[in-house]
Amino acid sequence: MNDLGRAPSKQRLRLWLRMLSAHRGVESCLRERLRESHDSTLPRFDVLSALDRYRDGLRMSDLSARLKVSNGNVTGIVERLAGEGLVERAAVDGDRRAMLVRLTPLGIERFAAMAADHETWIDELLGTFSGAELETLITLLDRIGDHPA
Repeated sequence: MNDLGRAPSKQRLRLWLRMLSAHRGVESCLRERLRESHDSTLPRFDVLSALDRYRDGLRMSDLSARLKVSNGNVTGIVERLAGEGLVERAAVDGDRRAMLVRLTPLGIERFAAMAADHETWIDELLGTFSGAELETLITLLDRIGDHPA
């Protein structure tokens, strides 16, 4: 047992539940603000964000892999974004089955506005932490990484 009278496994479980609760709270707020301010969803934001980082475009399979979602989920979002003129699809040379997706100029413009608001909202939501606390949290969370244990 530790100082708090809890076994380390119980503390880790408590930490996980706190992290999950904090994540859900922030995500819920972001979903609501994206909907109200940009008539958009968090999955649409995620697709636009990935495509913004890869301006030359991504294959649909690479896009879904980066977002860690199924091809089917990405396909529906991309179809709607293409219908709104925010992304364009192009055939991949040498692979008739593959499609490359990239932002259009309108998509770049709209995403820039969304990303600016997103950064402001995150700053507000996490604004109670000092710079030193943020660095500590980042360092500690980096120890978990993408592939724990």
